[in-house]
Amino acid sequence: MLRRMLSAGLAALLGAMVLPAAAQTGGGTLRVYHRDNPPSASIHEEATISTAAAFMGVFNNLFIFDQSMERATTENLTPELATSWTWNDDQTRLTLRLRGGVKWHDGKPFTSADVKCTWDTVTGRRNAGWRKSPRRGWYSNLQEVVTNGEHEVTFVLGRPQPSFMSILASGFSAVYPCHVDGRVMRQAPIGTGPFRMAEFRPNASIRLVRNPDYWRPGRPYLDAIEYRIIRNRSTRSLAFVAGEFDMTFPYDLSPAVLREIREQQPRAECRMVPSNVATQILINREQAPFDNADVRRAISLAVDRQSLIEIMGEGQFVRSGILLPPPNGAWGLTPEDLADVPGYGRTVEENRAEARAVMQRLGYSAERPLRIKVFTRELPSYRDPAVIVIDHLKSIHIEATLEIQDTSIWYTTMGRRAFGLAVNQSGLGLDDPDTVFYEGFACGSERNYENYCNPEVTRRVNEQSATLDPARRRSLVREIDLLLQRDVARPMLYHGTAGTCWYPHVRGITVGVNSIYNHWRMEDAWLAPR
Repeated sequence: MLRRMLSAGLAALLGAMVLPAAAQTGGGTLRVYHRDNPPSASIHEEATISTAAAFMGVFNNLFIFDQSMERATTENLTPELATSWTWNDDQTRLTLRLRGGVKWHDGKPFTSADVKCTWDTVTGRRNAGWRKSPRRGWYSNLQEVVTNGEHEVTFVLGRPQPSFMSILASGFSAVYPCHVDGRVMRQAPIGTGPFRMAEFRPNASIRLVRNPDYWRPGRPYLDAIEYRIIRNRSTRSLAFVAGEFDMTFPYDLSPAVLREIREQQPRAECRMVPSNVATQILINREQAPFDNADVRRAISLAVDRQSLIEIMGEGQFVRSGILLPPPNGAWGLTPEDLADVPGYGRTVEENRAEARAVMQRLGYSAERPLRIKVFTRELPSYRDPAVIVIDHLKSIHIEATLEIQDTSIWYTTMGRRAFGLAVNQSGLGLDDPDTVFYEGFACGSERNYENYCNPEVTRRVNEQSATLDPARRRSLVREIDLLLQRDVARPMLYHGTAGTCWYPHVRGITVGVNSIYNHWRMEDAWLAPR
């Protein structure tokens, strides 16, 4: 019988694998600048680190990736609201024993009903007033959630799914309270986490305060976390250098900006890491002229990816398919894999010559260009590559104007498919193919912004998702990624690196290297004497 179980004894051991309590100093407020205005505080309803990083500390998961480990993998799962778990023989029923004595921030007890309510809402089986559920596709294999008393719950799957526990451990997989409406969760969320929501002032600030009734003894160390929203990149970087903040917003810094911070403030501790965030072109297949496959191929051929990498990432970014490539990612395509993909192989001029021939055959020329808008978000990491892409498109008789949108409406525009072409960034909740395939490319998914739907891709995605043999699954994933690239499903520009800085008195911070969303619970963070 195949059985996996993590006992409460092992949970205690894992909980002890941190610095001795005497080494930490309690109290103080961690000051962090925030780069953007979060569209809401509801982690389940949003798809941006602007929400995930700022509000992750309000919540708990059933289990989570060890926050002290840089890499989020199935080997470093650690308990939170679940204390142990067991699979049945065919790995279609995951039964979890839940932690007793846990209270929501409003004092009501946490029970198995809250777990069932959360995933019934995620999957659309329950209406809790949510406006959207971006990761519903993650749970397409989840048939039901069954409660077995107040402190036990079973997830019933339609088939085996090796990624399922990792999905539940993602920073996007918080447990929500049954008794709180979605409208409240967007502005004043209630969780079981180490911090309580004190204030959320859109376009101004966020303040979290210590939860005195937290179920984990001695945590958190901090009294509070304060985020001040500063939209201008130069202003917030200078404020950090001047000592107004203890820490930058996670993964906010480009290689050039991080280098400047190090020059101006040598005391700062900084990390530049692979982010598992891809910059990409979204092409709405239901809007003319982008409903023409030849136009989509021409756009992909026109882009000089290497120049983008040099300009945006000082050569540190990497060309890739959908998934983060090795050695940093476990599943992505290699340069050899991409050699015959449109826009990757051959020289830039050869690619553009082919693209121009396509556009001329369709009736476009220097005298009669195709005029379009390029949508993007009001963040430098979105806006700057969009400007470069617009310049590249001129080489194939496409004249584009930039349409910049605030984060508060960006995801609404994308969700309504109210665009033709957009430059976007998309990060993975974890380094596993199921998350990106089901979220971004499944027919009808909320975040399938391009309206891409290929039955063959769907068949292969379901096959890899159910494959227990890692080598066989990896081979299937490679085939799917190549098929998506050749189909010009979502032209990829690059996978980036991103930097985070903090001062030496900030301790207990770990910057993740294969997902930007999983390391911001902050219950182990503390401030040393300066």
